[in-house]
Amino acid sequence: MKEYRLAAWPELPPPYQRAAYRRMASDMSHRHLTVAQLADLSGLKRIEVRHFVDMLESKGLLLERECMTQDAQFWSLRPLGGWLRRAMAGPPTGR
Repeated sequence: MKEYRLAAWPELPPPYQRAAYRRMASDMSHRHLTVAQLADLSGLKRIEVRHFVDMLESKGLLLERECMTQDAQFWSLRPLGGWLRRAMAGPPTGR
């Protein structure tokens, strides 16, 4: 799994001038993030994030690296991870 960070601030073309894309660019200017993390933080679909990352990559504005943290594995399994966490916790008590 790869993580992405901005190497330079981009001039966003019209399709990417929405707040969600600016938020992603801001987050990517501070730290490396995976596509799953970017989708979760921005509220966009993964395919939209992937297109945004591809556009930035085509302009040479990205630094990329292999995922360095175990936490990113959680993000990639987030829907399943949430279900597992609830299932392992058992039924609610006190009622």
